[in-house]
Amino acid sequence: MKTINFIYFFLFIFCLQKEISFSQIDFKNINYDSLMRNYYGIFLIADTKDSILYAYNDSGSYKRYSPYSTFKILNSLIGLETGVITDENFGIKWDGKKRWFEVWNRDHDLKSAFANSVVWFYQEVARRIGYKKMKKFIDLVNYGNCDISGGIDNFWLGSSLKISTKEQLKFLIELINYKLPFKRENIDIVKKIMILKEKDGLILSGKTGSSSLDNKGVSIGWFVGYIQYKGETYVYVIFLKGKEASGINAKNILYKIINKSFKINLEE
Repeated sequence: MKTINFIYFFLFIFCLQKEISFSQIDFKNINYDSLMRNYYGIFLIADTKDSILYAYNDSGSYKRYSPYSTFKILNSLIGLETGVITDENFGIKWDGKKRWFEVWNRDHDLKSAFANSVVWFYQEVARRIGYKKMKKFIDLVNYGNCDISGGIDNFWLGSSLKISTKEQLKFLIELINYKLPFKRENIDIVKKIMILKEKDGLILSGKTGSSSLDNKGVSIGWFVGYIQYKGETYVYVIFLKGKEASGINAKNILYKIINKSFKINLEE
Protein backbone atom coordinates (compact mmCIF):
# COMPACT_ATOMS: atom_id res chain seq x y z
CA MET A 1 0.00 0.00 0.00
CA LYS A 2 2.86 2.35 0.89
CA THR A 3 4.51 1.54 -2.43
CA ILE A 4 1.35 2.47 -4.36
CA ASN A 5 1.01 5.75 -2.44
CA PHE A 6 4.64 6.56 -3.18
CA ILE A 7 4.07 5.93 -6.89
CA TYR A 8 1.03 8.23 -6.92
CA PHE A 9 3.03 10.90 -5.08
CA PHE A 10 5.90 10.59 -7.57
CA LEU A 11 3.53 10.87 -10.52
CA PHE A 12 1.88 13.95 -8.95
CA ILE A 13 5.24 15.68 -8.47
CA PHE A 14 6.32 14.73 -12.00
CA CYS A 15 3.15 16.15 -13.56
CA LEU A 16 3.43 19.30 -11.44
CA GLN A 17 7.02 19.89 -12.51
CA LYS A 18 6.04 19.26 -16.13
CA GLU A 19 3.25 21.81 -15.91
CA ILE A 20 5.53 24.38 -14.28
CA SER A 21 8.17 23.87 -16.97
CA PHE A 22 5.57 24.40 -19.71
CA SER A 23 4.24 27.56 -18.06
CA GLN A 24 7.63 29.26 -17.80
CA ILE A 25 8.23 31.59 -20.75
CA ASP A 26 11.84 32.20 -21.77
CA PHE A 27 12.62 35.91 -22.22
CA LYS A 28 16.40 35.48 -22.16
CA ASN A 29 17.20 33.89 -25.51
CA ILE A 30 16.31 37.00 -27.53
CA ASN A 31 18.73 39.38 -29.24
CA TYR A 32 17.65 42.58 -27.49
CA ASP A 33 20.65 44.47 -28.86
CA SER A 34 19.25 43.89 -32.33
CA LEU A 35 15.70 44.87 -31.33
CA MET A 36 16.92 48.08 -29.65
CA ARG A 37 19.71 48.86 -32.12
CA ASN A 38 18.26 52.21 -33.19
CA TYR A 39 17.65 53.48 -29.65
CA TYR A 40 18.77 53.73 -26.09
CA GLY A 41 16.31 51.17 -24.75
CA ILE A 42 15.14 49.58 -21.51
CA PHE A 43 12.98 46.47 -21.21
CA LEU A 44 11.68 45.06 -17.93
CA ILE A 45 9.34 42.12 -17.48
CA ALA A 46 8.18 40.73 -14.14
CA ASP A 47 5.56 38.54 -12.55
CA THR A 48 2.81 39.90 -10.30
CA LYS A 49 4.96 39.32 -7.21
CA ASP A 50 7.51 41.86 -8.49
CA SER A 51 10.04 39.19 -9.38
CA ILE A 52 12.01 40.37 -12.41
CA LEU A 53 11.95 37.70 -15.12
CA TYR A 54 14.28 39.63 -17.43
CA ALA A 55 15.82 43.09 -17.50
CA TYR A 56 17.55 44.68 -20.47
CA ASN A 57 19.68 47.74 -19.66
CA ASP A 58 18.59 47.59 -16.02
CA SER A 59 21.21 50.18 -15.06
CA GLY A 60 19.04 52.91 -16.57
CA SER A 61 15.79 51.80 -14.98
CA TYR A 62 15.92 54.31 -12.12
CA LYS A 63 16.22 57.45 -14.29
CA ARG A 64 12.94 59.36 -14.51
CA TYR A 65 11.26 60.70 -17.63
CA SER A 66 7.93 62.30 -18.41
CA PRO A 67 5.22 59.61 -18.61
CA TYR A 68 3.35 61.34 -21.44
CA SER A 69 0.30 59.29 -22.43
CA THR A 70 1.09 56.35 -20.14
CA PHE A 71 -0.28 58.69 -17.42
CA LYS A 72 -3.72 58.15 -18.96
CA ILE A 73 -3.90 54.93 -16.93
CA LEU A 74 -3.72 56.81 -13.63
CA ASN A 75 -5.67 59.81 -14.95
CA SER A 76 -8.53 57.42 -15.80
CA LEU A 77 -8.43 55.85 -12.33
CA ILE A 78 -8.49 59.23 -10.58
CA GLY A 79 -11.29 60.45 -12.84
CA LEU A 80 -13.39 57.40 -11.99
CA GLU A 81 -12.64 57.51 -8.26
CA THR A 82 -13.56 61.20 -7.97
CA GLY A 83 -16.77 60.76 -9.99
CA VAL A 84 -15.58 63.02 -12.79
CA ILE A 85 -15.83 59.95 -15.04
CA THR A 86 -18.82 57.65 -14.49
CA ASP A 87 -17.80 54.60 -16.56
CA GLU A 88 -16.15 53.59 -19.84
CA ASN A 89 -19.04 55.18 -21.79
CA PHE A 90 -18.58 58.62 -20.20
CA GLY A 91 -18.20 61.16 -22.99
CA ILE A 92 -16.93 64.70 -23.53
CA LYS A 93 -17.97 66.87 -26.48
CA TRP A 94 -15.23 67.99 -28.84
CA ASP A 95 -14.58 71.75 -28.53
CA GLY A 96 -14.27 72.19 -32.30
CA LYS A 97 -10.55 73.04 -32.26
CA LYS A 98 -8.55 71.20 -34.94
CA ARG A 99 -5.62 69.21 -33.52
CA TRP A 100 -2.72 67.12 -34.87
CA PHE A 101 -4.57 63.85 -35.42
CA GLU A 102 -7.85 63.75 -37.29
CA VAL A 103 -9.23 61.03 -34.99
CA TRP A 104 -9.01 63.51 -32.09
CA ASN A 105 -11.32 65.97 -33.86
CA ARG A 106 -14.63 64.53 -32.69
CA ASP A 107 -16.54 63.66 -29.54
CA HIS A 108 -14.95 60.90 -27.42
CA ASP A 109 -15.88 58.60 -24.57
CA LEU A 110 -13.40 57.08 -22.14
CA LYS A 111 -12.91 53.95 -24.26
CA SER A 112 -12.14 55.78 -27.49
CA ALA A 113 -10.10 58.53 -25.79
CA PHE A 114 -7.86 55.93 -24.17
CA ALA A 115 -7.54 53.84 -27.35
CA ASN A 116 -6.71 56.88 -29.50
CA SER A 117 -4.65 58.65 -26.82
CA VAL A 118 -6.77 61.80 -27.07
CA VAL A 119 -4.83 64.47 -25.18
CA TRP A 120 -7.56 67.13 -25.05
CA PHE A 121 -10.01 64.64 -23.48
CA TYR A 122 -7.64 63.84 -20.62
CA GLN A 123 -6.68 67.49 -20.18
CA GLU A 124 -10.35 68.27 -19.63
CA VAL A 125 -10.69 65.34 -17.21
CA ALA A 126 -7.68 66.66 -15.25
CA ARG A 127 -9.16 70.16 -15.09
CA ARG A 128 -12.44 68.75 -13.74
CA ILE A 129 -10.56 66.69 -11.14
CA GLY A 130 -8.70 69.80 -10.00
CA TYR A 131 -5.28 70.31 -8.44
CA LYS A 132 -6.16 69.31 -4.87
CA LYS A 133 -7.74 65.92 -5.66
CA MET A 134 -5.21 65.14 -8.38
CA LYS A 135 -2.30 65.81 -6.02
CA LYS A 136 -3.94 63.75 -3.26
CA PHE A 137 -4.20 60.60 -5.39
CA ILE A 138 -0.81 60.96 -7.07
CA ASP A 139 0.74 61.19 -3.59
CA LEU A 140 -1.26 58.18 -2.38
CA VAL A 141 -0.08 56.14 -5.36
CA ASN A 142 3.46 57.55 -4.97
CA TYR A 143 3.63 57.96 -8.74
CA GLY A 144 7.16 58.91 -9.77
CA ASN A 145 8.28 62.24 -8.30
CA CYS A 146 4.63 63.23 -7.58
CA ASP A 147 5.29 66.73 -8.97
CA ILE A 148 2.26 68.28 -10.69
CA SER A 149 3.49 71.87 -10.46
CA GLY A 150 3.67 72.07 -14.28
CA GLY A 151 -0.05 72.88 -14.54
CA ILE A 152 -3.17 70.79 -14.02
CA ASP A 153 -3.59 70.03 -17.73
CA ASN A 154 0.08 69.76 -18.68
CA PHE A 155 2.20 68.29 -15.84
CA TRP A 156 2.50 64.82 -17.43
CA LEU A 157 3.32 66.13 -20.94
CA GLY A 158 7.07 66.78 -20.82
CA SER A 159 6.64 68.98 -17.77
CA SER A 160 7.10 68.48 -14.00
CA LEU A 161 5.91 64.88 -13.48
CA LYS A 162 8.62 62.24 -14.02
CA ILE A 163 8.66 58.49 -13.53
CA SER A 164 11.23 55.71 -14.01
CA THR A 165 10.77 52.34 -15.70
CA LYS A 166 11.08 50.63 -12.30
CA GLU A 167 8.36 52.89 -10.89
CA GLN A 168 6.12 52.22 -13.90
CA LEU A 169 6.55 48.48 -13.28
CA LYS A 170 5.68 48.83 -9.58
CA PHE A 171 2.58 50.89 -10.41
CA LEU A 172 1.33 48.27 -12.88
CA ILE A 173 1.92 45.40 -10.46
CA GLU A 174 -0.09 47.25 -7.81
CA LEU A 175 -2.83 47.88 -10.40
CA ILE A 176 -3.07 44.18 -11.27
CA ASN A 177 -3.08 43.14 -7.61
CA TYR A 178 -5.72 45.74 -6.61
CA LYS A 179 -3.23 47.38 -4.25
CA LEU A 180 -3.90 50.92 -5.46
CA PRO A 181 -6.20 53.29 -3.47
CA PHE A 182 -9.15 52.89 -5.86
CA LYS A 183 -12.37 50.90 -5.79
CA ARG A 184 -12.14 47.48 -7.40
CA GLU A 185 -14.85 48.33 -9.94
CA ASN A 186 -12.89 51.40 -11.10
CA ILE A 187 -9.70 49.37 -11.51
CA ASP A 188 -11.69 46.81 -13.51
CA ILE A 189 -12.95 49.52 -15.88
CA VAL A 190 -9.38 50.68 -16.53
CA LYS A 191 -8.19 47.11 -17.03
CA LYS A 192 -10.98 46.65 -19.57
CA ILE A 193 -10.05 49.71 -21.65
CA MET A 194 -6.36 48.72 -21.56
CA ILE A 195 -6.97 45.52 -23.56
CA LEU A 196 -5.34 45.85 -26.99
CA LYS A 197 -5.20 42.37 -28.54
CA GLU A 198 -6.39 38.83 -27.90
CA LYS A 199 -4.98 35.90 -29.83
CA ASP A 200 -4.40 32.17 -29.23
CA GLY A 201 -5.20 32.49 -25.53
CA LEU A 202 -2.92 35.50 -25.02
CA ILE A 203 -4.35 38.85 -23.89
CA LEU A 204 -2.20 41.96 -24.30
CA SER A 205 -3.10 45.08 -22.31
CA GLY A 206 -1.15 48.32 -22.36
CA LYS A 207 -0.68 51.99 -23.15
CA THR A 208 1.80 53.81 -25.35
CA GLY A 209 3.30 57.22 -24.72
CA SER A 210 5.68 59.36 -26.76
CA SER A 211 6.88 62.86 -27.56
CA SER A 212 9.81 64.80 -28.99
CA LEU A 213 12.53 65.93 -26.59
CA ASP A 214 14.28 68.48 -28.80
CA ASN A 215 14.36 70.00 -32.30
CA LYS A 216 17.02 67.52 -33.50
CA GLY A 217 14.57 64.66 -33.84
CA VAL A 218 15.34 63.03 -30.49
CA SER A 219 12.21 61.64 -28.87
CA ILE A 220 11.08 59.08 -26.30
CA GLY A 221 8.63 56.24 -26.45
CA TRP A 222 6.91 54.20 -23.75
CA PHE A 223 4.90 51.00 -23.91
CA VAL A 224 3.68 49.70 -20.54
CA GLY A 225 1.17 47.07 -19.50
CA TYR A 226 0.78 43.36 -18.97
CA ILE A 227 0.33 40.03 -20.76
CA GLN A 228 -2.05 37.28 -19.63
CA TYR A 229 -1.37 33.76 -20.85
CA LYS A 230 -2.34 30.32 -19.52
CA GLY A 231 -3.29 31.62 -16.10
CA GLU A 232 -0.16 33.70 -15.65
CA THR A 233 0.41 37.45 -15.85
CA TYR A 234 3.59 39.13 -17.08
CA VAL A 235 4.06 42.86 -16.42
CA TYR A 236 6.24 44.77 -18.91
CA VAL A 237 7.73 48.20 -19.47
CA ILE A 238 9.59 49.30 -22.61
CA PHE A 239 11.28 52.69 -22.83
CA LEU A 240 13.01 54.06 -25.93
CA LYS A 241 15.06 57.22 -26.49
CA GLY A 242 16.57 58.36 -29.76
CA LYS A 243 15.69 59.58 -33.24
CA GLU A 244 12.16 58.59 -34.18
CA ALA A 245 11.58 56.80 -30.87
CA SER A 246 7.86 56.47 -30.16
CA GLY A 247 5.29 54.46 -28.28
CA ILE A 248 4.33 52.74 -31.53
CA ASN A 249 7.92 51.60 -32.09
CA ALA A 250 8.08 50.40 -28.48
CA LYS A 251 4.88 48.43 -29.04
CA ASN A 252 6.28 46.88 -32.22
CA ILE A 253 9.35 45.74 -30.28
CA LEU A 254 7.13 44.05 -27.70
CA TYR A 255 5.24 42.28 -30.50
CA LYS A 256 8.58 40.83 -31.65
CA ILE A 257 9.41 39.75 -28.09
CA ILE A 258 6.01 38.05 -27.80
CA ASN A 259 6.53 36.34 -31.15
CA LYS A 260 9.89 34.93 -30.03
CA SER A 261 8.95 34.02 -26.45
CA PHE A 262 5.27 32.99 -26.68
CA LYS A 263 5.40 31.93 -30.35
CA ILE A 264 2.34 34.08 -31.06
CA ASN A 265 2.40 36.65 -33.87
CA LEU A 266 0.41 39.76 -32.95
CA GLU A 267 1.60 41.70 -35.99
CA GLU A 268 -0.74 39.88 -38.38
